[in-house]
Amino acid sequence: MNIKKYRITDGGGFSLADFDPQDTGKCKSSGDVQKVLSQNISRIKEIQDRLYADGKTALLIIFQAMDAAGKDSAIKHVMSGVNPQGIDVFSFKQPSSKELSHDYLWRAVKVLPARGKIAIFNRSYYEDVLIVKVHRLYEKQNLPARCKGEDTIEKRYAQIRHFEEYLWENGIVTVKFFLNLSKGAQRKRFLERINNKDKNWKFSMGDIEERQFWGDYQEAYQSAIAATAAKHSPWYVVPADKKWFARAVISTALLDTLQQIDPQYPTITKAQEAELEECKQKLLEQD
Repeated sequence: MNIKKYRITDGGGFSLADFDPQDTGKCKSSGDVQKVLSQNISRIKEIQDRLYADGKTALLIIFQAMDAAGKDSAIKHVMSGVNPQGIDVFSFKQPSSKELSHDYLWRAVKVLPARGKIAIFNRSYYEDVLIVKVHRLYEKQNLPARCKGEDTIEKRYAQIRHFEEYLWENGIVTVKFFLNLSKGAQRKRFLERINNKDKNWKFSMGDIEERQFWGDYQEAYQSAIAATAAKHSPWYVVPADKKWFARAVISTALLDTLQQIDPQYPTITKAQEAELEECKQKLLEQD
């Protein structure tokens, strides 16, 4: 798979219209990617073990998408093989009153991954340049007037760029996925949630209300990706109409990221080797 096809490291000239949500490359069915997905999950597990042991670098994985794009299932499938000790998943829903009393990055900063660990953000601080932009929610926030100008979102793009550069310079690698779902596929999945009683809990009237702003959200995603894509914090625009292909793209991108980090098991000194040998001999002498 040519993963570079989906990677954005420079937002200049970026257009969401250039990316087809129905794209499946040369694959025609889930069977065509099953082996790749299985191998990727196995390799991710292996390298994650080294990442945890090495303890030098952390990995922050961000998922953003319209409702019903498959974020939850992608996380569940792609990260199915990792050691739970080395990973944390956080879902960023509507902010609480306490969270709204802080700056918009606060709730993300307090759950950043420690070095050696992986954190997955199911939605993230990017909501503050997405839904906040679409509905101009910053105008209603308890902020000084100087923080509510027409340039508020542009300033936040710059703040996010600086924040992710700060993370990079402090040992945290950031990789961001936008699950690019078509409006038709979203409609189909919403209907499935309504028709399947076991999935009714996933649906709300708010989903329909937000769907009315589809064009505004597409523009917001395009602007956010263009403004914040960088080599040290790339975006991947993942075709999401076929969940099986989206998972293959995501797993390939994550494996590529971990291979670039290339963590290693800690090496031991000669003194430690001698101590281990002594312990081994004592164990052999015991019952």
